[in-house]
Amino acid sequence: MKGHEVFITGVGYHPFGRFADTSLKALAATAALAALDDAGIGVRDLDAAVCANAYGGLLNGQESIRGETWLRGIGLGGAPVINVENACASGATAVHVACMGVASGQYDTVLVVGAEKMFVGDTSRTLAALANSADTEVMGGIGLQFSAVDAIRVREMMAEEDLDAGALEWVTVKNHSHAVSNPIAQYRKPLTAQQVRDSRMIADPIRLYMCSAISDGAAALVLSRRPGRGRVRVRASVLGSSPWRLEADTLPGPTLAADRAYEMAGVGPAELHLAEVHDAVSPAELMHYRELRLCAPGEVGRLVAEQATTLGGRLPVNTSGGLNSRGHPVGATGVAQLIELTLQLRGEAGARQVPGARMALAHNSGGWIGEDPAVSAVHILESTGSGATA
Repeated sequence: MKGHEVFITGVGYHPFGRFADTSLKALAATAALAALDDAGIGVRDLDAAVCANAYGGLLNGQESIRGETWLRGIGLGGAPVINVENACASGATAVHVACMGVASGQYDTVLVVGAEKMFVGDTSRTLAALANSADTEVMGGIGLQFSAVDAIRVREMMAEEDLDAGALEWVTVKNHSHAVSNPIAQYRKPLTAQQVRDSRMIADPIRLYMCSAISDGAAALVLSRRPGRGRVRVRASVLGSSPWRLEADTLPGPTLAADRAYEMAGVGPAELHLAEVHDAVSPAELMHYRELRLCAPGEVGRLVAEQATTLGGRLPVNTSGGLNSRGHPVGATGVAQLIELTLQLRGEAGARQVPGARMALAHNSGGWIGEDPAVSAVHILESTGSGATA
């Protein structure tokens, strides 16, 4: 990145899951305090905070000043609080804003908090809120939900890559096995391919166990110009919106964002040691292999056959369990991806550690407009320290 170097010096979270008696404010505060503690600083050492949330107004009744209400209780006052709402990419967007603040020299140390409380005693309200992350004048008139859009895209990808339902089951099982050792994760029990196959069909070919669930949770990072443990540096922070598909060869939004990130970082996909990608439905991970140039078109099946993206493979993907297994409290998702990468690059990921991990990518998407996610965010992190040797 241009300007000052940006390092991730602290990570913290509230576990993802169902927490009926925990408020959105409490979820966020728990993650924030944990990140400050991990960074070895106090709230008065912060120059600013950026807070991400997508549905607090619709589901929890708090509009406009969500971040201020979250952080007031832990003693933050005076420092600016920036509130970010950008669908499922709200968390990554908040990180992008914080990176700009630190890289520009405007701020020295910034706290990023992403939080969402989606269990509100009425699943229909939550699903209705999620549906608003598309152009409501367009999508509302044709009766398509996100699961249906994902199903159409997955079926197209299956035909182009010559994949069968077994590949979709495999990637789901893979990510559930990764989540077993992740203390953040909502689902920490392994699944079998048969269990996935037997789960209810939601939108052919997507089954229930392939879908991310409603979640409560929060995740936080401290970004600073000063290196922290493991010297985890942000090499690239890129945010883009859905492109106009005026030409047949226009690249999809995630590819455009990834290409800019690789250029900014001065690295290519072959130099990555692991990645976290946005699998709101687990088969979407397979689409992202080629969208993020982790493989060429036509080679997704080969990655599956080689099990290249599982722990122990040559490029592990979604070691956290991904959205499908770790959980998807929308505002927290993009931040949680970077927590996983930071732990991996520090060598602190425990049983799911990728040996020798030095370079990692996170891809977070949000909403839907035109033919692409409305928002595509890509971050590339690098460890310049002595960690990541486990």
